[in-house]
Amino acid sequence: MIKQMLLKDRILTDKERKNLSILEVIRKSGPISRTDISKVTELNIVTVSNYVNHYIKKGLVLEGELDESTGGRKPVLVELNPKAGYIVGVGLNMMSVVGVLVDLEINVITEVKRERLPENSETMIKDMVKLASEIVDNAEIDRSKIVGVGVGVPGIIDERGRTIRWPQSLGEKDLSVCLSIKDTFEKQLNIPTFVENDANAAVLGEKWLGLDRDVRHMIYMFSGVGCGILINSEIYRGATGAAGELGIGSLKASKDYIQQIAEQLGRWEMDVGMTAMAKDRIKKGEKSILRDYVEGDVEKLNFKHVVRAVREKDVMTLKVVEEAGIKLGRKIAFLVNLLNPEIVVIGGGIEDCGAPLLDSIKNTVKEWAVEEAANSAKIIPSAFGENAVALGVVGIVAREVFAQA
Repeated sequence: MIKQMLLKDRILTDKERKNLSILEVIRKSGPISRTDISKVTELNIVTVSNYVNHYIKKGLVLEGELDESTGGRKPVLVELNPKAGYIVGVGLNMMSVVGVLVDLEINVITEVKRERLPENSETMIKDMVKLASEIVDNAEIDRSKIVGVGVGVPGIIDERGRTIRWPQSLGEKDLSVCLSIKDTFEKQLNIPTFVENDANAAVLGEKWLGLDRDVRHMIYMFSGVGCGILINSEIYRGATGAAGELGIGSLKASKDYIQQIAEQLGRWEMDVGMTAMAKDRIKKGEKSILRDYVEGDVEKLNFKHVVRAVREKDVMTLKVVEEAGIKLGRKIAFLVNLLNPEIVVIGGGIEDCGAPLLDSIKNTVKEWAVEEAANSAKIIPSAFGENAVALGVVGIVAREVFAQA
């Protein structure tokens, strides 16, 4: 059983750092020789061999075929044993809840997607627990091999993941949920559970599971409301876990005013206001296929309709998406100047708008950010889409398993 403590809550020991470094290389590059592991990790071959031999005894790593030799004895290749353990991840997205069961190589064994409730609430948390429980109960594996559950949710989580506060958009009162997410999951599943902010989980998932090992500085734009920040390959959470919350708000300010300043300082809606902009244009008489989708009832429009209209190249919708890209691009340009990242990932659901949104963001960042920062920042869509948060929290649990190996 792994310790119920996240990597973020403590300084890793020398042994844990070596465990994490060696096993990450084996996971990403295996089958691989001990010599090549030594080269990549810059640890001496004796240290690597001792650690690898320990993993083999525990069943975490398997010895396989022999590698090609340039002379002398052929080196034995090692690879991760994916069946040594399993992890459940549950992520809350803009339009859905995603649950996954993966092995230690992060191969997805089970994936379940459900539409999410329209509001953040304790009921939403309980629905996530039910989804995780369903995945565990239906899994055709030894339940005792499930080493942990990762939960990714929006909002500001306290340092032990026991309560959460959702900053609301457009000047509405923030919502605090006193229900302990961690305790609720652990009571139902009897499995160690780790809770992380959605954007933080997503930025780590993109880095750890998808991007090159050498990427050290990146931003994950989680729709229009927050971002995950990676500095020197580690999540930056700030003093109290509130880093990355984009936009300021005040209960003294009107909803209209907060929306008015959203492009500069205010809090945004999850879809960067695209649905609201589309509704406004249609009400003003502009023609769009969107009206047909909802049979003339504009108030029924949602972000899924916007994505569908983009794919059908609806002229009005494309204008809305381009305008949203310009507005979001200015905020990203500010962050690019401030943090000078190598990668900016666009995710959380808005990336479903595809090239029209991405191109608008790229052009705006190039126009507004300083040249050196803009040229070094590669802007890409999320590699994992709706699965980014669920896989991100899976990655957090897997790293903990590796560190404690």
